[in-house]
Amino acid sequence: MVPSAGFWSGTAWLDTHAKLVDHARENKGPVDFLLVGDSITQQWGSPLDKKPMNAGWVKQFGATKVVNIGIGGDKSQNVLWRLDHGGVDGLEPKCIVLMIGNNNMFFVAETGVEAAAKGVKACADNLRRRFPKPPIVVVKILPAHEPGHAFYENIKKTNAALDGLKLDADKLVRVLELTGDMVNKDGSIKADLFTPDKVHLSDAGYAVYAEKLRPAVDALLRDGKK
Repeated sequence: MVPSAGFWSGTAWLDTHAKLVDHARENKGPVDFLLVGDSITQQWGSPLDKKPMNAGWVKQFGATKVVNIGIGGDKSQNVLWRLDHGGVDGLEPKCIVLMIGNNNMFFVAETGVEAAAKGVKACADNLRRRFPKPPIVVVKILPAHEPGHAFYENIKKTNAALDGLKLDADKLVRVLELTGDMVNKDGSIKADLFTPDKVHLSDAGYAVYAEKLRPAVDALLRDGKK
């Protein structure tokens, strides 16, 4: 996976990255959580949107100090580039949450699901090199669209490939699978947990995400104290 800057019109993506670099610098030192990812991460609550952490997060984690560096549209190679270009410099997170890979589904036909899965691992490995001690929760790609849709099926395959990469061989890494909480018995996504685009989460979806994230975080933090 080759790190690469994202591309929007003109310098818009680089300008967005620069804003988050400044945000990280302003919050250098200890932080409770570092959130890394794309728009699903950004929408927890982001300085880019000038919004506080959403209700689902606050209910589970309270008034924690969070640095959120999610950027909508990012792929794993964009996250890698940002990590290598000041995106997290100076931070001392107690816990890291990574969710990335959804936007790589646009390119699975060219790159394959193995490459998409390895991109997630590359991001986790990069974070571990930068932060040797804090626990990391790697959240698998959330389901999107419906069974039979290319995205839906490739997400399933990518998540399965991710299992084979054994990220949790590191005792302070947890791989969190939320698909079972987000779909009905027939595999269709639970409409109330998603926005109409069937990709992004609704407030109810974030409430479920936070509820499932909390025990994973708690367990890792306990293990880290042993």
